[in-house]
Amino acid sequence: MTPVRERVERDYQSLLEILSRAGHDVRLERARQVYANRDVSLSEIDAVGFDMDYTLALYNQAELDALSVAKTLERLVSERGYPEHILDIEPDPDFAIRGLVIDKEHGNILKVDAGRRVTKAYHGLRAVDQLDRYEYGREAIRQNGGRYHLIDTLFALPEAFLYAALIHKFEARDGGVPVSYYQLFEDIRYCIDLAHRDRSLKDAIMADVARYIGRDDRMASALHKFRSTGKKLFLMTNSGHEYTHAVMSYLLDGRLREYPSWRNYFDIVVTAATKPIFFTGRRPFLELDDHGKITGQADGSLDRGTVYQGGNLTDFEAWTGWASNRIAYIGDHIYGDILKSKKISAWKTVMIIQEMTDELRDPDKYREQILKVRALEEELHRTTQELVYESHMGHRVQGVLTSDDAELDAGSLEELKRAALELRKSTERLKRERRGIIADLMELDREIEANFNPYWGLIFKAGNEHSVFASQVELYADLYTSAVSNFLNYSPNQYFRAPRDVMPHEL
Repeated sequence: MTPVRERVERDYQSLLEILSRAGHDVRLERARQVYANRDVSLSEIDAVGFDMDYTLALYNQAELDALSVAKTLERLVSERGYPEHILDIEPDPDFAIRGLVIDKEHGNILKVDAGRRVTKAYHGLRAVDQLDRYEYGREAIRQNGGRYHLIDTLFALPEAFLYAALIHKFEARDGGVPVSYYQLFEDIRYCIDLAHRDRSLKDAIMADVARYIGRDDRMASALHKFRSTGKKLFLMTNSGHEYTHAVMSYLLDGRLREYPSWRNYFDIVVTAATKPIFFTGRRPFLELDDHGKITGQADGSLDRGTVYQGGNLTDFEAWTGWASNRIAYIGDHIYGDILKSKKISAWKTVMIIQEMTDELRDPDKYREQILKVRALEEELHRTTQELVYESHMGHRVQGVLTSDDAELDAGSLEELKRAALELRKSTERLKRERRGIIADLMELDREIEANFNPYWGLIFKAGNEHSVFASQVELYADLYTSAVSNFLNYSPNQYFRAPRDVMPHEL
């Protein structure tokens, strides 16, 4: 390092220490960063939209799970005639993660990789062994609303837990009670939906918002920072007017002097948007008064200060005049918020994944294991390449030895036989080495995953591959991060550059 470079580095470290002591540490922890799957320049974004639930409002998952489980069990007893002894089921907020797949035919819950291969499975609360999982390799696992159902939102985690817990309870009780796995799933879905429709869930949350929703002290400043560079902001949520007002008031009212009410942050507010239908249908924009009563229907414009209900993409873009490719929408639902807006419009998509906070916290505790995994993967690649080469050479040598057309003298034939024997020995040795490396990798994977969810491990990984959830995030979300407030760490005109995308043959 040159003397000038040494001095610059020394001054830079000194500056970092001063900023850190002042409470402005610029070394951003991984859990607070924004990650790019595709290049996005915020300087080319004129309007930024936000979902509310699990986007601006980040829920206390353990409390919400407990509430949802209790309300659903009550309705299973009262509405579907289930026995009262199920009411003693205790919620387990660790059991379910996003990206799991429910097999309604066999009553299993699966974790699958991007290639739709099962890497972990539970029947009830019992882990399914590897031999049983291989049965799933005979057909593609597709989440098409038939046999399989994808758990793709945090709101849906309690239904996965209840499905497993009820199967476990019924099959373990009195020697086993026959369970219709399809019917059980439908009953759980009906009762969870009923708890939403009859307002019991949201009434409980509104009665004690602070218990169920965390308040991010940095979010108001992040929204203000977007507005300070002239960007328009809009709120578009599937929640109704009353619930939206209760939650947003709790999150934003009085947080900054410039914005007395949460509505002051947004140029347009749309409630009960019924995404993803918003992106494909033509529902009108209905105007609401302060009590949520319909007062009229928008025609040709969407006005600041008015709260709307419903709506559709076509009128939204036409009436705002915002170019489709200069709009970014931030949400948490891979299907309702991200996939549909990406496929139907030219909007940039940003996904909020609040679970990232836990997965990226304290990475040093498994850094040594990660380094070992990388070394073993390099060794596995080398061994596999050698095995492929030597197997190929062995087949070629054997082909010559068994050919009737080979015209070789006795000495050459003897040399080929010795070579064939050595190649067979080498191939067997490489196979043993490869099996040992794979076993070591699997053990390290188990050790690393033990730091995270005790049932399923990492949300983004399934074995050595991306999980199906990770593959969807990669495919449809231009940017992703753990919280909206993380944008406060960046310029409102930040250029987010994705890692260079290479195919295997380019490496």
